[in-house]
Amino acid sequence: MIKIIIFLFFSYIYGNNQIPGTDQKRPILLRGGILHTVSGEILEEHDLLFAEGKIVTIDEQIQPSPETDILDIYGKHVIPGFIAGYTRIGLTEISAVKQTNDHSEIGEINPNVRANVAYNPDSDLIPVTRSNGVLIVNSAPSSGRIPGQSSVMEMDGWTWEEATLKHPAALNLNWPSMRFNFRKDAKKKEKAQREEYHNAIREIDQLIRDVRAYHHRKNAKERKAEHKQQSDLRLESMIPFVIFKDPIHIKANDARQIEAAVKWSNKHDLNIVIVGGKDAWMLTEMLVQNNIPVILLGVQVTPRRRFEPIHIPYKIPAILQKTGVHFCISLDPGYPMDGHVRTLPDEAMRAASWGLTKDQALRAITLTAAEILGIDDKVGSLDLGKDATFFIADNEPLTQYNNPTKAFIKGREIDLSDRQKNLWKKYQEKYRRLGKLSD
Repeated sequence: MIKIIIFLFFSYIYGNNQIPGTDQKRPILLRGGILHTVSGEILEEHDLLFAEGKIVTIDEQIQPSPETDILDIYGKHVIPGFIAGYTRIGLTEISAVKQTNDHSEIGEINPNVRANVAYNPDSDLIPVTRSNGVLIVNSAPSSGRIPGQSSVMEMDGWTWEEATLKHPAALNLNWPSMRFNFRKDAKKKEKAQREEYHNAIREIDQLIRDVRAYHHRKNAKERKAEHKQQSDLRLESMIPFVIFKDPIHIKANDARQIEAAVKWSNKHDLNIVIVGGKDAWMLTEMLVQNNIPVILLGVQVTPRRRFEPIHIPYKIPAILQKTGVHFCISLDPGYPMDGHVRTLPDEAMRAASWGLTKDQALRAITLTAAEILGIDDKVGSLDLGKDATFFIADNEPLTQYNNPTKAFIKGREIDLSDRQKNLWKKYQEKYRRLGKLSD
């Protein structure tokens, strides 16, 4: 009872008070804008017509029907909603307050855990995130060896059902650490550390074999009624990923981890994506040969080793791009910055300063992210038939002041206010009334 009261208290204090957008009822014509299609060229002074939540027409001059609403956006930019490939949005509020976190379950193996059912559509981090153009996120559980299944969520909706764009997005697996401590004062000797790692791998291998055996027994044509096997939720939930090769997102940063994960996936014939990938630049040939994408977590970070140049993390996207690795850019969630996905365009902007072109950097947080998450048929670019999920901004993307003025998710116009903007307006008015701020 006490936990429920605490949860309701924090929901009241930190829940956002915004009303989700309503379904699009009338066609809307955006006239004269600069369209960043991502999949093609930048189209200047073009019109975009969308209806019933879908992009219908893109042309230089579209003749609207009488029931069409027209927005003149001459000189403004239309940009596909940014996509964060790996987050905890909706699963956490304040990292230091246990009652506001719902991204971790007890135990090491929880493949049946679903992120979307725990997603909080009233999180105050959602309006802050979408204020900067991030309209879609992949929310992922985080604890244990297999934390569970991630879900692609839209940044709008009354309930988690309404916000879910795709589930499951992937099964998440945290690869065992391979950074062994060989110092004399280490708590465990080298042999014990290695044995601990190999035990973790053996446990994962056995789980894969159990899933295949479970699926085989389940689909056996001849089975006596009295021998009917009981359902196993954990094994059942892994069938799409082990048998039908839905993606498994493996969290791995160290070069040895990435190499081991790739070999493991080949051994079991699995479809994997490397998440983290801070050492991916060292293994580009292996990643390309095995057609393994990377969700790169963080560009504006420090090097992992003392001898590495300070700018190495900034250059990793350009190295991956040049060598042909399929990658997107996201951020590494964790204390104390679980809600900092709003800075996603800043990460891409940094990559554009260190080798990527602006077009490539924009693609890394839009269309490429959509491709890796398997939602590129719906979002990620301005193309006919795709969801009308984009925003209008005064400035071109990946600039310091992007300033989205309007945003749409499946044609629904969403509220772009947030706690920070409201506080700014409040104190601007305070000092204006005190005579310390001119009109």
